[in-house]
Amino acid sequence: MTIQTGDKLPSNEFSVMGENGPEKLSSTALFSGKRVVLFAVPGAFTPTCSAAHLPGFIRLADQLKSNGVDDIACVSVNDVFVMDAWSKHSGAENIKMLADGNADFTRAIGLTLDASMFGMGTRSKRYAMIIEDGVVQHLAVDEAGLEHSAAEAILAVLETAQP
Repeated sequence: MTIQTGDKLPSNEFSVMGENGPEKLSSTALFSGKRVVLFAVPGAFTPTCSAAHLPGFIRLADQLKSNGVDDIACVSVNDVFVMDAWSKHSGAENIKMLADGNADFTRAIGLTLDASMFGMGTRSKRYAMIIEDGVVQHLAVDEAGLEHSAAEAILAVLETAQP
């Protein structure tokens, strides 16, 4: 079942690159007491993800944060080494790069994508969420293209929600 607005995110561990190599980051540590924009891509270094999705969040990071966002995180069904290399290649030092190598989180929230026809196996659908204290406040899934989950669309939601 796909996660919905108002649902609490499941407990999970992501892999992130730390100073001394791969580390685990729990969803509790990532989301508790914070407002986080989480966006997912089908694959690091893939065309739309690298040319538009990630760059939009890099470019608008300051504006997102000025609208009450504590952290911006990108998740992909890739290993931690790929996510780290993509972060460095893209200049995404202000984005938490989360590896969901076995698609555990992606399966738990019901947003898997069968990309086997491209030789990529199980991946994540393209989406973005606004999460407050572990609860989904807004969910935008793009079945094709990059419209609803783009950084500009998420910024518009945040600006609309401001008092």
